[in-house]
Amino acid sequence: MYYSKCSIFQKPLRQTRFIQCMYVVGFMDLFGVSMILPLLSHHVKSLGASPTVAGIVGSSYGVLQLFSSTIVGSWSDVVGRRYSLLTCLLLSTLGYALLGLSTSITLFVVARIPVGLFKHSLSICRALLSDLVTETERPLVMGHFNAASSVGFILGPVVGGYLTEHEGGFYTSSFVCASIFLLNAGLVWMLPWSDTQNRTDANANSSSKAHQPRAKQNGADPAVARGEAGLLQPAWRQLSSVLQRIRAVASSDMWDVFLVRLLMAVAIMLYYSNFSLAMEERFALKPKVTGYLISYSSTLGALAGCLVGPVTQLYRNDMSALLLHSTLLTCSLIFLYATAAGVWQVVLTSTFFAISTTIGRTCITDLELRRGGTQASGTLIGAGQSVTAVGRVLAPLLSGLAQEVSPCGPASLGVVLALAAVLLLLIRTPKWDGKGRVKNPKL
Repeated sequence: MYYSKCSIFQKPLRQTRFIQCMYVVGFMDLFGVSMILPLLSHHVKSLGASPTVAGIVGSSYGVLQLFSSTIVGSWSDVVGRRYSLLTCLLLSTLGYALLGLSTSITLFVVARIPVGLFKHSLSICRALLSDLVTETERPLVMGHFNAASSVGFILGPVVGGYLTEHEGGFYTSSFVCASIFLLNAGLVWMLPWSDTQNRTDANANSSSKAHQPRAKQNGADPAVARGEAGLLQPAWRQLSSVLQRIRAVASSDMWDVFLVRLLMAVAIMLYYSNFSLAMEERFALKPKVTGYLISYSSTLGALAGCLVGPVTQLYRNDMSALLLHSTLLTCSLIFLYATAAGVWQVVLTSTFFAISTTIGRTCITDLELRRGGTQASGTLIGAGQSVTAVGRVLAPLLSGLAQEVSPCGPASLGVVLALAAVLLLLIRTPKWDGKGRVKNPKL
């Protein structure tokens, strides 16, 4: 089998446990976030905010993420994953603790600032995992990490909803979330980072051979990228290195990959944007039944993370073809949902939609790292998150405009965007051989 010679379970035991601890960090991260996320809108309204003010406050988080994702990701390349991850976790802890003290709109906005700027722990974890494993192992490990994180996102609202039923439930949930992030920081601090340094350096050296021309072209410094010595540099030099990496990614020929990510992010968000309202208007479903359907789809999405490795094996590590097929499947499923004549069709599309989107997200991240090189994995993953943040800003606006036409309007617009992504993949995406090498590197 394709993974039989490079399974993560054949690694040294302590390194395997390190990777498994990253799964725990991902689970706890989204578990804590999902406790708070469904309660934010209700809480800010309870503080006296009008719907317009509540919308502006809610959008501020996405705007902060838009500008900070790439910067923090690049900073993690410069100073190392350990210290950047600890910084993000501790400052996120501060933000959620302040949220538990927010008795006014002003305090609520102040509490969201550190979270919006530094809630990039998952991106740094993904960059760290890409440092520790080879290209052939990466889809399997990323799929397991996404699955663990998704399970946390499913269970968190249950606990948050239970705590909210008690007096001061929102504030209790906020402090519990802050405690979870603090516990996560403690776990990261105690991990045996010295045991992973050799593996990180080995992967960096092997990757530098494969991506040496691109690294030279982008002006990347592999030693700084993987060494924690960057932490000892003056602040101005760290900032210079961060800006250099961002400029290198901005000037690289990767606009097609990021555009595909943007198109698919908006298409998927449009699918979910008015899902509950559309189910009520089109099929007279009660919110409770719609909630069950959403939970069913989310559960399948979490489980689908474990399918990424076997599916990649089936495609013989041709991530370009896998991304094209998953994008085409997603486009078809959105079309079937928009034209569904009965609830059973919605259930069927939701089943496969959760699987195709999960595989697609892993594929696009892996393709970004292959095209850009692992020497700047933090910058690349951060740039990808910034692109997704742009989608979060655009999707509500486009959804509102499309709903003026029809309840199926957002999904129909999503079909158009997903089809554009498919066409772009057919034209621009390079082909890969079975060993993960580019057949036509000029594209």
